[in-house]
Amino acid sequence: MPLNVPNILTWLRILMIPLVVGVFYVPEAWLSAQNQNLIATALFIAAAITDWLDGFLARRLNQMSAFGAFLDPVADKLMIACALIVLVWLQRADALIAVVIIGREIAISALREWMAKSGQSKSVAVNFLGKIKTISQMIAVPMLLYHERIGVFSPQRVGTWLIYLAALLTLLSMLYYLKLALAPREPDDRRRLDRRGSGP
Repeated sequence: MPLNVPNILTWLRILMIPLVVGVFYVPEAWLSAQNQNLIATALFIAAAITDWLDGFLARRLNQMSAFGAFLDPVADKLMIACALIVLVWLQRADALIAVVIIGREIAISALREWMAKSGQSKSVAVNFLGKIKTISQMIAVPMLLYHERIGVFSPQRVGTWLIYLAALLTLLSMLYYLKLALAPREPDDRRRLDRRGSGP
């Protein structure tokens, strides 16, 4: 395992996950509900920042590695899954939404592994729908964690709409990936032969 700055940030993101969950188990005599919300939100936002920062530094410092490419999406999925479970437990998110999003992540991870073994991993690369889904989640979750109204602004209401949008995009992107994975493909030898014989 290469120990570099991007990988350290990814491990730091993983270590933040139990803190986001654990803060809600602190007795209210020690930490008020409002402060629990605030700390959990701040931890999640900090973790989301490291998600962007580790990729940026890996490219900037030329410290990309196979282990980092594996660990980074694992950290992201753990972070979202744990946050959604906490939100369901706090009754701030619908259990069905959590099942849809978490189930999709498991299904797509299995699909990517299968496609990689068959030499077609590029067929399930991240697409535009997946990126929009991720952005929706990353904005919705801290709003639902914070929960408290800010003047006339309701983070709970906006976060709820965004998490429903993320669930819808989750289903659409999963159908897109399945369509790509199940599309009939020519054998590699046939494609190479076609390319050699297609010249002028």
